[in-house]
Order: sequence, then structure tokens, then C-alpha cells
Amino acid sequence: MEMPVPNQMVIQKKAMLVARLQSVLPRDAVIHDETETRAYECDALTAYKCPPLCAVLPSTTEQVAAVLKICFEEGVPVVPRGSGTSLAGGALPTADCVILGVARLNDVLETDYDNRFIRVQTGRTNLSVTGAVEENDFFYAPDPSSQLACAIAGNIAMNSGGAHCLKYGVTTNNLMGVTMVMMDGTIVEIGGAHLDSGGLDLLGVICGSEGQLGVVTEATLRILRKPEGARPVLVAFDSNEVAGACVSDIIKAGVLPVAIEFMDRPVIEATEAFAHAGYPICEALLIIEVEGSPAEIDEQLGVIMQIARGHNPVELRESKSEEESKAIWLGRKSAFGAMGQINDYMCLDGTIPVSSLPYVLKRIGELSKEYGLGVGNVFHAGDGNMHPLILFDANKPGDLELCEAMGADILRLCVEVGGCLTGEHGVGIEKRDLMYDQFTADDLEAQLRVKDVFDPSWLLNPAKVFPLKSTATRRAA
Repeated sequence: MEMPVPNQMVIQKKAMLVARLQSVLPRDAVIHDETETRAYECDALTAYKCPPLCAVLPSTTEQVAAVLKICFEEGVPVVPRGSGTSLAGGALPTADCVILGVARLNDVLETDYDNRFIRVQTGRTNLSVTGAVEENDFFYAPDPSSQLACAIAGNIAMNSGGAHCLKYGVTTNNLMGVTMVMMDGTIVEIGGAHLDSGGLDLLGVICGSEGQLGVVTEATLRILRKPEGARPVLVAFDSNEVAGACVSDIIKAGVLPVAIEFMDRPVIEATEAFAHAGYPICEALLIIEVEGSPAEIDEQLGVIMQIARGHNPVELRESKSEEESKAIWLGRKSAFGAMGQINDYMCLDGTIPVSSLPYVLKRIGELSKEYGLGVGNVFHAGDGNMHPLILFDANKPGDLELCEAMGADILRLCVEVGGCLTGEHGVGIEKRDLMYDQFTADDLEAQLRVKDVFDPSWLLNPAKVFPLKSTATRRAA
């Protein structure tokens, strides 16, 4: 009997897999046409693309479990996908994988205002969580810039933050419990609607694990009462370094704004052309917001503006109305889209001690000149979560590689000053080869052993987070 050629074998294996998946999902929830799967070939790190074997869109935890059980039995890798907004390649497929999208897992399952939590399926978008509770004067605190589109599943995977994380923390500070499906289809409950669980902090391991340990299908999230009021000020400076020093001094003073956001000239100019927020054209500006009662707001802003004046700002603008507040925030929320209108860019997210802001901003400017690539800086200055946007031409040969080399130097700089490689975007594929710059071989081995426990077959989200040379043996086994 003539043996099938490899291509025929691949086709037959795919057909068998698709048939098994269609046996546990509605037919429209299994996407296997080559043209249609291209919609899943990349995430927001569009420099890298690879169509998956197929994609599935389950709508219940039980369907997710059935899909994972089939893939486990067939030895097929699975890449979990939220809304595809990852900037680090966290949802990039491999050619032999199944994309497991959670977009249809979007229901609110329970809301408890007395105990201040909401339980949702994790395909629900970040902003729609607040939308589900705001009529009762509650909100969900983490607010990534992509909150209109990004899914709670991705927020948990990357431990996302946002502009208001300085006061309210990032996802891990607002996550109370999860329902997670292991690679073999086992459904587990971790944490729940209470303050803390006994025993090991498994919730802390899962939040930020980038889809390496399981697929989170449901999440119990902390919701908070809306503050009595909030007011931002806009402070403009004639240098990045002075703006960075102002941030450092505000934090040293013990004031806790709800947000301190930073934008430099390239971002300000692009944002003004795009959103017309009424920003002054200057070298750098800060948006600083405080909240509370009118008296509390006045007191906090008084301290902040006194510190700002000590750094000789070129403009100091306090919002006097809801409309002015919206205009101040409009520019910041539009920044990434505005920059995308003028150039290809790579967005980093190294995190540094706030006291190092002036030095790091100065060094980024020097690296920009050394590499001959422009940089726009827009980031959460209050907690030192840097977001340098390195501008390059995707159509110019060698420009992407030059951009990546410069990005690697910026991330190493963050580690050198006592920071880390990522604040909220995750490692993905973008930073996996830089992990040895932050961790020792023993540190990484400890992380690899955690992966061994949760996913011993190494089928979940392959080729992410860990340097490929350190995982080759485990994947081969």
C-alpha cells in the first residue's frame, strides 16, 4: 500500500481534528478554512504572522474543556486568545496549533454589590465590566488604553494595568477568583468571592502567566464604588528630564494621585493632530488626576501644583469642568492610535523605579540618536511603567531588526536601573530572549518547573515567555 505524502498526512490529520472539534462545538464555532483562519494569524504585534491550523470559539466552560481534552489527546498545541490586542505577540499562533478564542464567553454571571464583586466570563471586554455596574455607582478599576476592545482573559494573562493603576493597582490587585480549564480538560476553581484563599497563592501564579498554565474562562473581579469626584491637572515642561523629576518629587511627597501620565513632544504633536484635545505644544506634559471629596481634591492638587511650580512648568492647567477633564484625558486615551496614523511603531513596556525616570528618559533619547530611529514616550509615570514607541518603516529592509535591537537595549536599561522587562504587556515572543537579562538560570528553572506541573505536555501557548533554548528539551519530551 502506497504511503501518503506528508502533505496528505497533514491534511488528513487536520480533517480528523476538525471533525472531532465539530462534534463538541457548533459548526460555526470551528473555523478551519485557510482564508478565514488568517484573521487569527497575529495579534497587535503585527510584525509577526502565522496562520493557525484552525480556530475555535467556544461559549461555555464545558465547551472549552471538551476542546482542550481533544487537543490533549491528539497532542495539538493550543494558543488561548482574548481580543488579540497583545502588543508582545502573546497570542501569536504556530502553524500546528488551534487558536482558542474566548470572544463568545461574554456573559455577566453574578453581581453582588453588598460584597463588591462581579463574576464574568472572560471574553467580556474590560470596559463593559464597568458598563455592567456603573448605573449603581460602581466601577472596575484596571483601565488599559485598549479597554474598549481588550478582554478580561487577556488582562488576567498579562496582569494588565492602565492609567489608574497607581492608586487601584493592576489586575492581580482586583482579581478574586477564576475558573480555569487545564490542558487535559480538567476544570478547577481557584480563589473566589472572599478576601483571601488559604494555602498556596495559586491565583497569584495564574495572573500574569500568559496562557501557559490553563485557559481562564470565568473571573470574579473586585468592583469599587465610584469616587465622589475627580479632577485632573495638565502640567507642561520644556524637557523630558524635568517632567520625570517632577513625577519623582510628587511620589516622594507621599501624595497618591489616582494617575500620573506622561507624554513627550512627538506624542503630543501626533495626538493634537488626531484628537484636537487642546494640548500645549511642549517637550513633555503630565496629566495628574486626584479624586475624593471637593476638599480632598483641593488639598491634594494644592500640594501637587506647588511641587510642579518648583520645576518651572511652561503651563499649569487645572480642569474647571467635566468637559475640560474629558478633553485632557481624550488626548492620552487617543495617543496610541494617533501615533499609528503617522508611523509604524513598536510599543515597549519596561518598568523602572520612579526615581530613575529622569536618567532613563535621557538615555532613551541618546539611544534614539545612536540608532537613528525616532521615539515617542507615553506611559504610566506614577508607577514607572514605560511605554516608549520606537518609530520605524516596516517596508524598509532592516528597519524592523534595527527597531528590535534598540528595543532590547531599552529593556536592558530598565533592568539595569532596578526595573523589569514588562509591566503589563507580558513577555510573549517579544521579550522571551531577554529573560536571561533579568533572571538567573536557577530563577528560570523554577518558572519552568511551575509550567511542568500545570502543563506537563507543554501544549499551551507554545514558544512564548521562555527562551527557546531553555525549553527545547521539555517540548521535545
